[in-house]
Amino acid sequence: MAHTCRLVHSATATGSICARSSSRSKGSSVAAVASCPKFVGLRRLDYGSKSGSEGFGAVLGAVSSSSSSSSSSTRGIVSMGGSGKFFVGGNWKCNGNSESIKKLVDDLNSAKLEDDVDVVVAPPFVYIPQVVSTLTKRIDVAGQNSWTGKGGAFTGEISADMLADVGSKWVILGHSERRHVLGESSDTIGKKSAYAATKDLGIIACVGEKLEERESGRTLDVVSDQLQAFADSLPDWSNVVIAYEPVWAIGTGKVATPEQAQEVHAAIRKWLSEKVSPEVASKTRIIYGGSVNGPNSSELAKREDIDGFLVGGASLKGPEFATIVNSVTSKKKVAA
Repeated sequence: MAHTCRLVHSATATGSICARSSSRSKGSSVAAVASCPKFVGLRRLDYGSKSGSEGFGAVLGAVSSSSSSSSSSTRGIVSMGGSGKFFVGGNWKCNGNSESIKKLVDDLNSAKLEDDVDVVVAPPFVYIPQVVSTLTKRIDVAGQNSWTGKGGAFTGEISADMLADVGSKWVILGHSERRHVLGESSDTIGKKSAYAATKDLGIIACVGEKLEERESGRTLDVVSDQLQAFADSLPDWSNVVIAYEPVWAIGTGKVATPEQAQEVHAAIRKWLSEKVSPEVASKTRIIYGGSVNGPNSSELAKREDIDGFLVGGASLKGPEFATIVNSVTSKKKVAA
């Protein structure tokens, strides 16, 4: 008789425990486990249980209440959709020179990385050709920004066409440094995303609140508005990764607790279910960014709705970046 494999998530006072079960008898459990699908992540089954009229804020309230409860009830878990892989991106920002980037690429080429992780790095524009030509094909390359259209008289801008031409597969859009340092609006970021999508670039769509916005209880209002700009511009979410990066944690040494990050990630997924579709909510990977490093990545990775990371400073250190990539093993242990 055929058997099935499922993951069950139990919320207890001591943490989350995932248990693997089979419809076969106990005596044949070894065979059942052996044929279970390879681990590809954790995902709740309860999307769409709340009506869209309740809003993003209501979602966080429900998530907070659920996470603080000591109930021993269980929730079903299914594997990640989409590519089914953990995702780790390294944003090198405005750092490096030819020599230091050669060293970093050499470190990445020699690193042992877990197979079931999509890995992307975003060098400064002028070094993209150098990286594409020397970096292992195991790792994709991204641009850190792109323009709203093909090109023309836009001094200093880079078009998605140019990124694709030099071998980039992804582009980071909406990063807080573009929003708050360089003054990009959500409307402009939406237009950039729409055009980049026409060039088959994967989009790392960044959202996140400033410290004063979090302290005033506006985290979800801010993130919702930022998400809406992407939703209004993207007809297809199959090649989009959402990066939640609280601005107060970027480059500050502060990091959201695993509970804080999970809370917002779960609310983002609920928003996607209500405003886009339950299918998109299930398949879209939501990654965390904000002072992620080797030591804290393993605890963050264990959280159900954290599907990877967007890494800043630590991505400039090859061995530490590899440690963050390999933090997927922490999520595997939770599911074991």
